[in-house]
Order: sequence, then C-alpha cells, then structure tokens
Amino acid sequence: MLRRAFVFRKGSPGLMSRYDRAYFDRWYRAPRTRVFTRLEIERRVRFVLDAAEHVTEHPVRRVLDVCCGEGHWQPVIKRLRPNASYTGIDVSEYAIERFGRRRNLRRGRFGELGTLGLEGPFDLIVCAGALYYIDTPELAHGLCAIGELLEGVAFLEIFTEDDDLTGNIGDIRHRSAGEYARLMRAARLRHLGLHLWVNQERAKELTEFELGRR
Repeated sequence: MLRRAFVFRKGSPGLMSRYDRAYFDRWYRAPRTRVFTRLEIERRVRFVLDAAEHVTEHPVRRVLDVCCGEGHWQPVIKRLRPNASYTGIDVSEYAIERFGRRRNLRRGRFGELGTLGLEGPFDLIVCAGALYYIDTPELAHGLCAIGELLEGVAFLEIFTEDDDLTGNIGDIRHRSAGEYARLMRAARLRHLGLHLWVNQERAKELTEFELGRR
C-alpha cells in the first residue's frame, strides 16, 4: 500500500521562516498538492481519539500535538471533544503568530519537549508526519520526553527506509525499522500497531495481543 508522507518541519531554528503561509497553503489547502482533505483529517482524528479512550477507559481530557503546524487537528478535537484541552508545539513563526492564541500553539522544537514546562500528563500525544524529518539525537531526546509526558496513547507516525512513500520526501531521514525500534525502547514506549504507542506503565495493563507481541 502506498503511503503519503506529509512534510512537517525538522525542528531546526534556521528553518522557522521556511514554514510560512505559502508552505501551508501548498501542503494543507491547495486541492492539487494538499496531502489530506478535511474529511481525511477528521477520520484520522476520530480514530486516534477513539483508540486513546479505548485504552484509558475515559474521555480524552488533555492533548499534546507536537510539530503541529497550524494546529489543524485542534478544531476537529474541539468539536468532537469540547471538554478536552489542546496544546500544540511547532517551530513555525507564521503558524504561531496566526494561530497561536486561537488554537493554543507554542513555539518549540521536538527535542525541547522536556524543557518547555509542559503540564502533563497527557491522555493523547500526537506527532503526525514529522518524526522522519528530525535528526536522530533530537529525535531521541523528544521521544524520551514523550514517554515521560504520556499517560494514555501516543500517535507517532513512522515510515522506515523500506516503506513506499509519495509526497515531498526529499528531506526524509532514512532509518531502518530496527533503528526506530531501538529509539522507542530507549524512550520506554511500546507499540500497539497502526502508529499507536503507550509507555511502559500503561503497557503493564494491556494484554499480549494488544501490545502486538505475537
């Protein structure tokens, strides 16, 4: 199956100005170049919310969206879970200036998650379309912070060097499944399947097949 890679940002301060309005217009809104339609975004959000609530057995109350861009998940989450709080983290000066107050977006890099003073834990942590653009040392730091901040489920979208992708993929860091697995183990994150992860404490409550051990 062909998977589409949505280009977010790699997290370098020098790239902040690159993610301007023209960038988001091209990849989020233009019918010929956007990666996801509104319907597809809503389908993804519904799936992830339901998965988190299935695991935690309570409504999602706190969401952290890392490398969130303009925070395009926020309006959907607000409509579907009006009582849930949402915090978005991104490096784009444009996105923070335009949507920061309205969608509760804060400036920050992936590797800085552990130093931003985020008030966890979170029932749901999202990092969609970004991990494979981040340098390995920064990726390792950010994943460890996610493991600490997470109480429920994380949606961490990963594509390996063996996956067949399309889209703006020129800056992808080509990593093997084994390398990603090592990074996740170091962050004490366990895979549920379909890009869903839990930390070690939550994993103790789940069955072998929920954890995909076999």
